[in-house]
Amino acid sequence: MEYSPEYVGLDVSLDETKACVVDEAGKVRWRGKCDSTPEEIEKLVRKYAPNAVRIGFETGILSVWHFHELKKRGLPVICIDARHAKAALSLQINKTDANDALGIAQIVRVGWYREVLVKSMDTYAVRSMIIARSQLVNTGLKIKNTVRGLLKTFGIVLPKGSPRRYVLIVRQAIDGNPILLTIMEPMLVALATINEQIEVFDAALRRKARADTVARRLMAAPGVGVIVALSFIHTVEDPARFGRSRTVGAYLGLTPKRNQSGEKDVIGKISRAGDRTMRGLLYEAAGVLLHRCKRPSALKEWGQRLSERLGNKRATVAVARKLAVILHRMWRDDTAFQWQEPRQLAA
Repeated sequence: MEYSPEYVGLDVSLDETKACVVDEAGKVRWRGKCDSTPEEIEKLVRKYAPNAVRIGFETGILSVWHFHELKKRGLPVICIDARHAKAALSLQINKTDANDALGIAQIVRVGWYREVLVKSMDTYAVRSMIIARSQLVNTGLKIKNTVRGLLKTFGIVLPKGSPRRYVLIVRQAIDGNPILLTIMEPMLVALATINEQIEVFDAALRRKARADTVARRLMAAPGVGVIVALSFIHTVEDPARFGRSRTVGAYLGLTPKRNQSGEKDVIGKISRAGDRTMRGLLYEAAGVLLHRCKRPSALKEWGQRLSERLGNKRATVAVARKLAVILHRMWRDDTAFQWQEPRQLAA
């Protein structure tokens, strides 16, 4: 039987996956569906597309799991950018999962797609730990704000103090008031438990950072701690992905958008593309560098000059972008942060 390359498009949902197989000329050979598990998808491909050259699906909730499991099974899978694919799929008159599978099959056939780098499962494990910790921190902050608001109703304004002593401060403030004890005690118990679990995450992340030479090197930069260093490493994953360090700023959505056509040329706000969590962490690190770090550096001086000229918020964004570039260069070139160079930094 003559060999004929085949291309498979998968539209994956939680319960079932719609599939479409097309030949080199774009003619549909088979359409159907299966359960959204790697085992069932492999069976489908082996049976209906034994000569599959490319198997494409969009980024989504299950894409990491499917990509790694299907790769293990020797299938030529690619994960394509959902935003890129949407431009082609939106041309269809009828929007259905089956038609999306056909559209994806045609996209991977002609090569009109942007492949997404699917990081390793170890990377996603660390990132998931950081995200879970962030959720606990946010929950604890909501409880603290709720407690402060409720106590103000009864004329109690909590004094400022160490976050670690917050539970003790509240208990001292409501001591002797049985009504407030009844209201606040369950929330304080929940907050204390959340703090304990945050410390469990912190201890695990510190161990991870101590065992990683790259993380220890990046943590020497001002404003960069365990979470920022590990997040940066597991967001970029491979520094060789970027030929120029300044590209990292654009990858993380920290560069301005541009709208140019004819005589119009408008520079807008930052694109906010890429990893939102990493972008936020870099912004926080830049704030620490500008306002809390006492040791002088060329980066801090540059940021302070920008703050005087453009305002604090825009200066902090610019420093965050510059910090991403510096961290990548430190990682790629195996160099330390330069504290004592008073040279001018370009905006």
